[in-house]
Amino acid sequence: MTKFRWKLTALFMLLIGLSVLAAGILTGNTYTRNHQAALEDHMIRELRVLDAMAPWPTDGDQSSQSVYLQSLAQRFKVIAGMRVTYIRADGVVMGDSDHLPQTMDNHLTRKEVAEAIATGTGSSKRYSDTLKMNMLYVAITSSVKDADGKHGVIRLAMSLSDVEGSLNKMWLALVFGLFFLFVLAAIVSYRVALSVTRPLEKMTSVAKRIANMDYAIRVPEGGKDEIGELGRTLNAMAGSLQGQLDEIRQNGARLQSVLDNMTSGVVMIGHDGRITLYNQQAELLLGSSARERVGRSYSEIRYHYELLNLIRDGLNMPELVHEELTVYYPEERLLRIGLVPMTMSGEEEPGLLLVMQDITAIRRLENMRSEFVANVSHELKTPVAAVKGFAETLLSGAMDDRDTAISFLTIINEESDRLNRLIGDILELSKIESRRSPLQFSPIDIPHFLNRMTELLYADAAKKSITLDVQSEPELFLEADEDRLGQMVMNLMQNGINYTPEGGMVKVRAEFVAGEDGEDSDIVRITVSDTGIGIPKKDMQRIFERFYRVDKARSRSSGGTGLGLSIVKHLVELHNGTIRVESTVGVGSRFIMELPMLHQ
Repeated sequence: MTKFRWKLTALFMLLIGLSVLAAGILTGNTYTRNHQAALEDHMIRELRVLDAMAPWPTDGDQSSQSVYLQSLAQRFKVIAGMRVTYIRADGVVMGDSDHLPQTMDNHLTRKEVAEAIATGTGSSKRYSDTLKMNMLYVAITSSVKDADGKHGVIRLAMSLSDVEGSLNKMWLALVFGLFFLFVLAAIVSYRVALSVTRPLEKMTSVAKRIANMDYAIRVPEGGKDEIGELGRTLNAMAGSLQGQLDEIRQNGARLQSVLDNMTSGVVMIGHDGRITLYNQQAELLLGSSARERVGRSYSEIRYHYELLNLIRDGLNMPELVHEELTVYYPEERLLRIGLVPMTMSGEEEPGLLLVMQDITAIRRLENMRSEFVANVSHELKTPVAAVKGFAETLLSGAMDDRDTAISFLTIINEESDRLNRLIGDILELSKIESRRSPLQFSPIDIPHFLNRMTELLYADAAKKSITLDVQSEPELFLEADEDRLGQMVMNLMQNGINYTPEGGMVKVRAEFVAGEDGEDSDIVRITVSDTGIGIPKKDMQRIFERFYRVDKARSRSSGGTGLGLSIVKHLVELHNGTIRVESTVGVGSRFIMELPMLHQ
């Protein structure tokens, strides 16, 4: 913009300089013409006075006239200070104040003489070969005719050296005046150019920042002229762009938030195979970050050969595709893939929108449901088949044998009890999972509570000579649903009794969990351990699944349904607690429950 300012200043100066120069030349020429015209008028008046005072002689011969006119010319030169010349109508010089007439050329062709003869007055300005200087000549015809009846010519000649000196002084003053005016005009031009270019510089700077997406910048308010209006228009444009950009950013942020919080992985791929969008769920499902993928080809996605083939086919033949495939990195997952052909902005050929859903948990739940139905069917079928079989045997004639009938009826009763327990556990588990039975929290005196549990199970333990060792920290209280807590502890103690050989031991310990500073925390730990058969390591992860049994024959003989530990786990989670198991085969097992002492 500085270059533009100097160019504008130079243009103003050039225009002003040309205008001043033209004005100076016009003024000088006008002054010269006016001065010369005034001088000519003055000389004409002096010639007329001269003619009136000493008219052209009419008497005497030519020689005497010449002598008379020569004397007049010399006398009037002294008076007027100018050269005086008397010229006859035929151009012969009759008298001259500066030279002898006999030595002078015929003056008929002189411009001022010819004009005077023709019009009465004449003038000219030329270089005098006689006097070697510029001269101004003015001539008039005499008022009196000569002896030949013609008017002679009287001429005054004046040196222009004085006039030229005066004109030179005038030109010098004019040049200095014009120079001063030019300097003043240059200063004014620069200020004018500055007043024009400075707002333009600011506008240019603002426009550049707007081009760099800095829409908060504004041009300072100007006047009411066109530049001020341009500044206000630029500010209005910046404000409009800022509003639109804010809206675009908000929409982009909302869209990005939606994409980041989607439970589905979303990947957009252009027609050239380059990835343009890669959300957080896609990072989780495919094991790579958006920074590694966006802008690069989909073929660089490693470890997913089947997915690459699916994308390649989708780009080659754009059509809606739904597939399920398993990926093994970063972990094994079953994904439902949706390929949707779509045209990206600014592209003519369609790209792909890849939507991925992790259905591993859904399939696992479906499998668990299928297994649950199969297990329930199997568990129900066994006692029902036993009851039906023994009942049919009795109806076929075994009723007549009293001992056989009593034996069969005893088996039918046991199987009925087992069937009843199974149905009760299934209903209980369903109720817990569906949260149809809300918990009723109340303070529980743990020492008193554990003693009551021991009394309820003492008879079962005594049958196998199993010692029940129950200990609790004194004055230990826990806020829980007493009935549900009893279910949890009873199930764990009953399992310990069932899977511990005769003469073994089941221990129950209740205590506060020590905090990091050594003080008691607000967590209560209840541990149930036994000296039973133990749990193999391969079964540890599945011990809390429904109908899962480590030793199916032993569980069946002990009357277990396979739902006890699953019920315990659900109840612990409803109390916002945790449960884990530690076990060694042949040594025993240890179940550890940790429950919050208080509930909000």
